[in-house]
Parts: sequence; structure tokens; C-alpha cells
Amino acid sequence: MQVLPETYEPPSDENWTTGIFACAEDPESCRTGLFCPCVLYGRNIEAVREEIPWTQPCVCHAVCVEGGMALAAVTALFSGYIDPQTTVVICEGLFFAWWMCGIYSGLFRQELQKKYHLKNAPCDHCMVHCCLHWCALCQEHREMKNHLSDADASSSTTMDPPPVQAMNTEERKDASSSSSSSSSPSSAKSQHNDLEMVPL
Repeated sequence: MQVLPETYEPPSDENWTTGIFACAEDPESCRTGLFCPCVLYGRNIEAVREEIPWTQPCVCHAVCVEGGMALAAVTALFSGYIDPQTTVVICEGLFFAWWMCGIYSGLFRQELQKKYHLKNAPCDHCMVHCCLHWCALCQEHREMKNHLSDADASSSTTMDPPPVQAMNTEERKDASSSSSSSSSPSSAKSQHNDLEMVPL
């Protein structure tokens, strides 16, 4: 048997169970991802890394993504009252923060792909989060939910042991008679082997 090296990784050739735009297939995660994406992101992280509670990534997502969007909205609303150079600096900082969040979220997506041997679909994991962040969150949640439901279905499958077979009295008599009949030739043979040859 050939032993695989420790660095061996199985090929990532499995398709995602749902598409990137199939958010309506799971209305619950769709609503959570639309109105509270930080909560959905925290639940996804906790499902993959059990040692991390969902509140930590949730707060991080809320500060970086939702906070950045709020800052962008305030900047756009008061653009006439803010110095143009300051506005440019704020926008550059927001774009940089967005790409950094996309890269960080993409690393989690990559970890999920390695766990379930999934393809890079529709494109690189970081680009998916940078361009389709909310759709990616919902897709990852559906993927883990589908895999967990498959695991529960397989673990709940039970196999019944074969029924206990017992011999009745007639079968026992037949078995004993057959064993005695089979032993009689052997006893005769042993008696035959006890004979001695006497010279004439």
C-alpha cells in the first residue's frame, strides 16, 4: 500500500451545491445576509473554526464593512461641507479597507473550499468577496448547511443486525445423526488400522 505524503492535498474538483446568485434558495440566510451580514459572517466563521466564537468575526465585520459603508454614506451626504482633499483621502481609505476585508473574507472561503474540495467558482476566492461579498456569504452558508445535512443523514442511517437463528429439536436430531454417521466410518477405519499382519 502506497503511503501518501503529509503535504498531499486532494484535488479541488467538487462543484458548489448552489450557485453564487442562488440566494433565494435559502430565504433565512438571504435575509440575514442582506440586513445583518456581520451576523451571517460570524456564523460562517464559527462553523468552520469551532474555536472562534461567532461574536468576534461579527464585530470585526461590523466595524470594517458596515462602519466603512456608514462612513462612505456620511461622506457623500456632507460632501459639500467637507474639504475635497479630505473626501479623496476618505474614499481612498475606504477602498483600501474594502479590498483588505475582501482578502480576509476570501481566505476563509479558501479554507472552506479546502475542507469540502470545492472549485474556485465563479472566480478567485478573494475576487468573489471583493465584488460579490453578500452573495458569497450566503453561498458559503448554504454550502455548509447542505454538507451538514448530508452528514446528519448519513450518520442517522442504522443497520439492523441479522435475526438470531435457532435449531429446533428435529434439526438437532438430524444434525446428531449425521455427525454419528460421519464418525462411524472413521471409527471403522481406526479399527481397521489396528489389525496386524501375521506371516504365514
